[in-house]
Amino acid sequence: MKILVVDDELVSREKMALLVQDLGHEALIAKNGIEGWGIWKNERPRMVITDWMMPRMDGLELCRKIREAEGSQYIYLMMVTSREDVNDLVRGMDAGADDFITKPFVKEELAVRIRAGERISGFETRDIVIFSLARLVESRDSETGHHLERIRHYSKTLAITISKSDNPPKEIDGLFLDNIFLTSPLHDIGKVGIPDYILLKPGRFDDEEFKIMKRHSRIGFDTLNEALKRYPKADYLCMSAEIALSHHEKFDGTGYPDGLKGEEIPLSARIVALADVYDALVSKRIYKEAYPHDKAKSIIEQERGKHFDPMVVDAFLSCKEEFIEIFKRFSED
Repeated sequence: MKILVVDDELVSREKMALLVQDLGHEALIAKNGIEGWGIWKNERPRMVITDWMMPRMDGLELCRKIREAEGSQYIYLMMVTSREDVNDLVRGMDAGADDFITKPFVKEELAVRIRAGERISGFETRDIVIFSLARLVESRDSETGHHLERIRHYSKTLAITISKSDNPPKEIDGLFLDNIFLTSPLHDIGKVGIPDYILLKPGRFDDEEFKIMKRHSRIGFDTLNEALKRYPKADYLCMSAEIALSHHEKFDGTGYPDGLKGEEIPLSARIVALADVYDALVSKRIYKEAYPHDKAKSIIEQERGKHFDPMVVDAFLSCKEEFIEIFKRFSED
């Protein structure tokens, strides 16, 4: 587990970081609340241990900001303090703190409190539920194999590569990377509403069949958007809905369902669009044999600026060896 340690006192900060590392965790270190806030936004650690009294941004404000921005993924917040007054502890809990540790502390006490935080984080079942929903669609098509696993890894690899480019889109941060890995398997969730005689047809669709098949984008969006209305803080539902709706849009505006063009298409959907097509090309389907990687790469290059966002194609070309490795890792025996 990544644990963010925030403390303006050098000795206290280093002691806490060493104890965290001795317990087998990765310590991220910040010397004040503002720096800690920046690190948390980029790295999204599931646990934060912060000092209360700090200049510029104290532990209370840091806790409040994290609680407001955490979305659906619960963050365990522990505050280090010498305060023992009940009113102070109430203020800390009201700001979002889950636990308090009093200076001076010892390794054994810290270990117990971290384990408590791990248990609470372990209650998170969101990932399992989402992937199970995606498997529901995949179960209707025996040809897809490990398609979902590959899509999520392709998508996150592309997003990471784009984030390291010279001028990355501002929306790619730690939360974006987590969410695209989590939600990309839901891209075809709307196919549960498509009849088998179309979904499993071995040949090309006629015009009417293709019209019915295209409905899966809207069905998926409507389903996920209804869930989002009930849980508006669930950022992952927002991304999953936009991917389901728009991953068949094309950069030149010739896709469906809305004919969106360029950056009108959500970035997450532009990324998943390439991941999905690449996997379809290199995989065997009931209507085609698998293409070798080089042929799939050539087709994607030809579609740069037409089907695919040039930025996403460039990222693909930069990490194509990782795509090959992902396909090998999640291939059928």
